[in-house]
Amino acid sequence: MPVGTPPLGGPLGRSRSRLSASGLTTFLRCQRQWFLGSKLGLSGPTTPSQILGIVIEDELCGLMMHRPDASINSLTDLTQWIAEKIPEAAQRAYDAGFASWQDSLWHAEGASWDDVDVSVLEEKLRAGLTLFMEEVNNCFNQNGGPYLRQFRRGECPFAVPSPAWGDEPRFPVPEKVRSFGMRTWAKDEPMNWLDESAPVSWHEAWEIARPWVKDPRVHQPQRLYHPEGWAAGELDLVLRWDGRIRLIDIKSGDPTSRFAASLQHQLRFYAWLWHETHDGTLVSGMEGWYLNGPHRIEFEAPSEQEITEMTTEFFATNKAMQNMGSGPVALPAPLGEACDGEAAGCHWCSLSIDENGAFINTELLDTITPIRSQKISSPSQPLSSIPNRVNVSGTFTGAWGPLPNHFGEPVLGAMLVSGGAQLTVEESEPGSFSHLHDGPSGHLVILNALPGVWRGSPRLYVDDKSQILSLNDAESMFEQKGEQLHLHLTRIGLLRTRANVEGVVLSLRKRSGVRLDEKPWTMLAMHLWDGSHVVEIASFGSSITGQMESIRPGDEIKLMAAELGWRAGLPQLRMDTRKTRLTMKSTPPSS
Repeated sequence: MPVGTPPLGGPLGRSRSRLSASGLTTFLRCQRQWFLGSKLGLSGPTTPSQILGIVIEDELCGLMMHRPDASINSLTDLTQWIAEKIPEAAQRAYDAGFASWQDSLWHAEGASWDDVDVSVLEEKLRAGLTLFMEEVNNCFNQNGGPYLRQFRRGECPFAVPSPAWGDEPRFPVPEKVRSFGMRTWAKDEPMNWLDESAPVSWHEAWEIARPWVKDPRVHQPQRLYHPEGWAAGELDLVLRWDGRIRLIDIKSGDPTSRFAASLQHQLRFYAWLWHETHDGTLVSGMEGWYLNGPHRIEFEAPSEQEITEMTTEFFATNKAMQNMGSGPVALPAPLGEACDGEAAGCHWCSLSIDENGAFINTELLDTITPIRSQKISSPSQPLSSIPNRVNVSGTFTGAWGPLPNHFGEPVLGAMLVSGGAQLTVEESEPGSFSHLHDGPSGHLVILNALPGVWRGSPRLYVDDKSQILSLNDAESMFEQKGEQLHLHLTRIGLLRTRANVEGVVLSLRKRSGVRLDEKPWTMLAMHLWDGSHVVEIASFGSSITGQMESIRPGDEIKLMAAELGWRAGLPQLRMDTRKTRLTMKSTPPSS
């Protein structure tokens, strides 16, 4: 299948702990860029081009999903037929992009949607169709390829057909789709196959050559997931008509882009993931389709030996990613840790401070705030004081799961009791401590747990840096280090689960969507900076207020009693409207 079932669930099947093609290519360009952008989630302002790449791709896929009429009898007629649909598709892309632009809370300085020209969108769609028509023409010249007779018998040679407006969509998790049987998906675009002995027609060549595409009707993630769950990727197109498997990635720009060097790494990751999820099948080719052209860039697919080497490399890369960072993130970084800002996509990662305390590479920071240090007033505390890892002891009295956490992701949990206090122990992310229920019984010690709170109740999160040992084993471990265990334990009734913080908002974004079961979700995230450290702050669903949505980068805010949570091993403060108080200290002059 070109898509798989999310192995660990969640509203989007996403995880900051899972290796992806975009994460890999970013990591290869600049490790700190990946850490700040993907693991911490610190973003830059939105540009029109970021939005256009998504909406253009959706409409290009939608155009290929149409079925030509059987009366079409030449390549010229076929080209004219699909060309007539381009203006309407371009306008839909423009309208969808404009809606996303208006929903974005932070725009790049000087950027405007007024600069977007619908005619340019038409040209990009036309370029993509030109590349696809080359496939249709080749299919026609090869008399439909090896699958013509199979198609004409009403048999699809693939486990998952190429999506078409005339057919029902294929959902990766169909049982989660509400009222599926009551929906009418098909448009009046029936497919009429010719007799088995007839030469292939142009409308048949289009139908056969159509690649598998991300179906814009499917709200669920259309990704491939590594069987062990630590890697995932989302393909754009898969060409299969000639008996070969060719993976295609769509780019709205051209091969001169600073990001173009990452394309081969991205496609090699997809080829590796295809091999891992398709019983060891090797792909035959990899291509990048650039819509500002058009340009077709082809790469040689990896061999079996290269695939084996990539498995080792990617697993090690994923481990290195997860081991990066702990606790509040230092920003700016010392010169030795920051990058030089030369790689594509670098901005926050090059912000640094020299031995004299002078800031370096402040271009993006300058557009947000002139502040370089913060005076923290009581009862607020520096972000660096947010508690990181703790050690606790007690006894498990119950175990459950996987059950949904606050992100809707299924995680394992248990109840820890010590003296008269008790609290929930839970995986920080799905699969991050899969042996939670397999630990020692009786009196035990949890090392390197993450303290937090959810809905007013204290909670401990465990991940791959945590350990659960019997009391005797833990005491022996500390004795070998010449230390006493009890001096390193925190009473569960005294865990810090809230924080009072203040600082400058460096970035923010609001995301909305639907879960696997079509229920809507919304998340607002911002990053607070106190002059030396930065943490993510999040609010979900009905907890998002108008005051929060009015915040912009550069605003100075204060949070009282923010809930302490964790994401990918880094602290994430969460705003609960019932207990967290948000105060606006000041806003920048431009706002």
